[in-house]
Amino acid sequence: MRVPLTIGDFLRRAALVAPDRVAVIDEPDAVGGLGTLTYGELARRAAALASKLDELEIPHGGRVAIVSPNSAKFLISFFGVSGWGRVLVPINYRLNAEEISYIIEHSGSQVLLFDPEQRDLIEDVDVPVKVALDGVEDHDWFTEFPERHDPLHWDADEEATCSINYTSGTTARPKGVQLTHRNCWLNASIFGWHVGVSDRDVLLHTLPMFHANGWGMPYGATAMAAQHVVLRKIDGEDILRRVEHEGVTLLCCAPAVIAMTLDAAVKRREQRVGIPGRGLVRVVVAGAPPPRRTIERVEQELGWEFIQIYGLTETSPLLTINRAPKEWDDLSSSERATRLSRAGVPAVGVDISIDVDGEVLARANHVFASYWNQPIETEKALEGGWFHTGDGGYLDGAYTVITDRKKDVIITGGENVSSIEVEDTLFAHPAVAEVAVIGVPDEKWGETIKALVVVREGFEVSEADLIAHCREHMAHFKAPRSVEFRDELARTATGKLQKFKLRQPYWEGFQRGIN
Repeated sequence: MRVPLTIGDFLRRAALVAPDRVAVIDEPDAVGGLGTLTYGELARRAAALASKLDELEIPHGGRVAIVSPNSAKFLISFFGVSGWGRVLVPINYRLNAEEISYIIEHSGSQVLLFDPEQRDLIEDVDVPVKVALDGVEDHDWFTEFPERHDPLHWDADEEATCSINYTSGTTARPKGVQLTHRNCWLNASIFGWHVGVSDRDVLLHTLPMFHANGWGMPYGATAMAAQHVVLRKIDGEDILRRVEHEGVTLLCCAPAVIAMTLDAAVKRREQRVGIPGRGLVRVVVAGAPPPRRTIERVEQELGWEFIQIYGLTETSPLLTINRAPKEWDDLSSSERATRLSRAGVPAVGVDISIDVDGEVLARANHVFASYWNQPIETEKALEGGWFHTGDGGYLDGAYTVITDRKKDVIITGGENVSSIEVEDTLFAHPAVAEVAVIGVPDEKWGETIKALVVVREGFEVSEADLIAHCREHMAHFKAPRSVEFRDELARTATGKLQKFKLRQPYWEGFQRGIN
């Protein structure tokens, strides 16, 4: 017997076995917020969303985009859209209007759900249907008791596209990563297996839900009918407060977020206020390998278990996991932190290999189907039957160690930024003759964006001018934090920029070329 694996399985099960259990606690006082919902209520609201899409004649396979910070409605959309055969297109709400418009057009989205704070941002975005998640415009989209029939039947297909997640890469325009239901189902199940998700867990959504569908944890936690706690904006003290008040046991985040939490814990200790969750919380970190000292501090100062994973949007994202095995129980915290700083061992069902050029390759059931409408890029990424990660590394026994980023991507505060996109924006400034954009180490953000600029003869421009230019034409998080002026940039004999030479002075003393 073969039963299709679709993400609708997860909410159906939770609503069946625990209809009266609290499913989600929405962000307090958020405009359009839903408060506290049980799993029965969550399932009925997902059905209402699917029924509304039926009413608008959005076909199965039709794309529905969402631009929003974390919210209960975002969680509902995972199931109300994809669970009934449409395709969710989660968009980074920190992008600018032009970037959002490109994704809407490229994906062919017919509906755009947006947070009311983004109203001005999406005003000129061309899409047939726009709906603000404000509790007014969307009232009959997320109602618990829709005055409509049950959603139209969908002939479930695990190879159907579940979501299209846009990611920055080696080109100025983002690529749409097509994740199938099978990809997302297996990623969520295996992730939950390794992290030990159970019905007793309380998941704090510190990770943006648009990031690879929250790494699949919204699916995995829902499958076990665990409780979700929505966090709309990141603040270290707020994270500690939610852990304390809501009994949080699990959270996923980038290294910059755990650094903010550690800073907040320092202030608490200075004020003689206790640190909650000691011995109870598991924190899963990815985006870039955090410093060994940060890992050690998580264990010593917070008393939380540190788990590291490695993956990409194209891999749904789980590839490797590093969770301290029982053999490490007697190690010193320093030695354990050193071992935990590696990317980890392959997750169940994943094969990892290193090619002759030192690039990390992967093969797994949760490697993506293709890039949306980009067959040439897809063929390159999946050449030889392996996914080419673009990261440099080596194997230390069973453990993968990431040493460098071969793709032109900078990860700052957990956000992927294409250096080529930033360079293109800077080149649009009349004073810029040459430019190279690199990532440089930063204690708080992991890496920050630095622009090395050669000024065109006869022009004058300041660092502030160029940063302001970038912030005007692209999302603010993509703009350089610093600009350094050069007389020339290192190039090969054929004129190609030698970014490894440009980066080298900033990374002296670091064992890896990423932070």
